[in-house]
Amino acid sequence: MSQDKMIAMIPARLGSQRLKRKNLALLNGQPLIAHAIRKCFAAQCFDEVWVNSESDEIAEVAIKEGAKFHRRPATLADNVATSEEFVEEFLLKHPCEALFQVHSIAPLLTFEELRGFTQEYKIKKYDVLLSCIRDQIEIAFQDQPVNFTFAEKSNSQDLIAVQRITWSVSAWRRKTFLDARKEGRTATYFGRVGFFDVGQTSGHVIKTQQDLEIAEALLAIQNKKTHCVETVL
Repeated sequence: MSQDKMIAMIPARLGSQRLKRKNLALLNGQPLIAHAIRKCFAAQCFDEVWVNSESDEIAEVAIKEGAKFHRRPATLADNVATSEEFVEEFLLKHPCEALFQVHSIAPLLTFEELRGFTQEYKIKKYDVLLSCIRDQIEIAFQDQPVNFTFAEKSNSQDLIAVQRITWSVSAWRRKTFLDARKEGRTATYFGRVGFFDVGQTSGHVIKTQQDLEIAEALLAIQNKKTHCVETVL
């Protein structure tokens, strides 16, 4: 039944401000969007994998990689359109139980983490699940302590960890999201919200050329570790 589907959706507009055409930027010789598609298929937990874009060039890569292509309206492809708008537009056209938004600009998220994320969503029955990095270090906001006090110095391991949302992957229950939009609420955080920890490198997001170069170096290390584990096994 279409209403029971778990859909992966990769948002990928062609335009970008700091790194031009970043979704087509090459990482290890392959476009970022291709990395995201392959990761979704490797996780083996989605009924469908979609790329959401206005671009014919991105559509060509998506179809070549075996993904379905959703053409968003041009009005939702500029830097003014919000994620709530293009997610709603997609959900209105694709019945499903839940939508998993997988960002191509976070290429170091592993397919194992993606699989674990979907399992967490199913088991805990969240309306919203957000990926995050858990940092156990002193954090201040507007010059004031958040998880520590100026009155004493605590050891880092004794601090309450903060959760930094990475947006590497997010999940929303379709009905809850659309109901929130109808009510004029913020659908991104509407309902029962959960948090899923990902690794430090999995939260690395590519917005600039330097970010891309860092990802290239980190990916080489990640691949080397994977090869060493496979060799030992």
